[in-house]
Amino acid sequence: MPIMAKIALLFVVFVDLIGQGLVFPIINGLIMAPDSPLLPAGTSDAARHLDYGLVIGSFFLAWFLGVVYVARLSDSIGRKKALLICLGGALLGYALTIMALYLGSLWLLVLGRAVTGFTAGNQPIAQAAMVDASTDAADRDRNMGYIITGVSFGLVGGPIIGGILSDQSLLGSIASVEAPFYASLVLVLVAIVLVLVFFEDVRHERRPFVFRPQEIIENLWQVTRHPLVLHLMPVYVAFMVANVTFYIFIDNFLSSAFGYGIVGGSAVMLVIGIALAFSSTFLVQPTQERFARHRIIAVTFAVWALASLAVAASPVAILCFVPVFFFYFCFGVAYPTMLGIFSGSVSEADQGWIMGITTAVFTLVGGVMSLVGGWLMSIDIRLPFYISAAAAVLAILLVATGWSRPEIRRLTGRTGTA
Repeated sequence: MPIMAKIALLFVVFVDLIGQGLVFPIINGLIMAPDSPLLPAGTSDAARHLDYGLVIGSFFLAWFLGVVYVARLSDSIGRKKALLICLGGALLGYALTIMALYLGSLWLLVLGRAVTGFTAGNQPIAQAAMVDASTDAADRDRNMGYIITGVSFGLVGGPIIGGILSDQSLLGSIASVEAPFYASLVLVLVAIVLVLVFFEDVRHERRPFVFRPQEIIENLWQVTRHPLVLHLMPVYVAFMVANVTFYIFIDNFLSSAFGYGIVGGSAVMLVIGIALAFSSTFLVQPTQERFARHRIIAVTFAVWALASLAVAASPVAILCFVPVFFFYFCFGVAYPTMLGIFSGSVSEADQGWIMGITTAVFTLVGGVMSLVGGWLMSIDIRLPFYISAAAAVLAILLVATGWSRPEIRRLTGRTGTA
């Protein structure tokens, strides 16, 4: 694959993830602020936590509904056309979000996030495109690392864009909560141009696409026809419960426990992005060459459990940043490792499907934990982090007991070994 084609894919993922690093702190700041234009005056903190979970949950649940179709669609019409459809949906979603902020409408904001979520399938399509162009397992895992690099730069870029463009102490009257979303619109347009000019499909086989509502369940049910995927999935579910619960509510926790606003929330997202960018760019291949993949995953879970408990126990905000950094430093290596394991568990013809399934599980868990976590935060702001720690401990047990089968051991050994 030409270098410019890879850059186009990484920029698409970068733009896709900007929406999370940028949106989470702004939405959290708007909803949790006592003078929020989106909520009636006098709304309780408990109700605000529930509303935050609703807005974030609408994005993830709509993403879950759309990702199965978008991933399968990319197998039918090609990666390029599917990417362009997703980017078009991002444009519409950002436009609705801007309207919601001007009108002070919580429900229009929910709709805007849902539209963005339904077409937020760029990452699994880019992953599948990278797999299409990979020459062997090591090259595939390296390309997965590049995708996570795009993710991490998006998580870095989002907080920077959101923090600077919304901070009137830096930009004066030019700054506003709407300005970051205008900037995102422009970046989406740039991504569309890059895909149109530089990216071409490597894989030309096509499968017929038929829209059927029941396909969402059927697509997930297909996991039962892939024994290796079925045995890997419980660990992946626990992996995502620990990850998304920590990620979604770290902003909300910092604002509730320590009074952090949009800039403070953007700062923690920046730390997440830096940790991800370094580890996913430089450490994926050397770590996989030195250690068996199941050990990488198990160590990651151990770090996550400790990091989640450390955040919950932090007496001051600044101490939260250390466990946040280590949580996502490990994630930057563990996630492409996990994706590589899943990719190796199916045939070349099913790469689009398996990338769609892994993202579908991620988004479903994200939607459920957003809603459940919002309720938990309304009871005790530390509960989501106890859930994250418990999921990580459970995952360690699942790796120890469920990944002992010989065929899984072959998949989860060191790169280049049986």
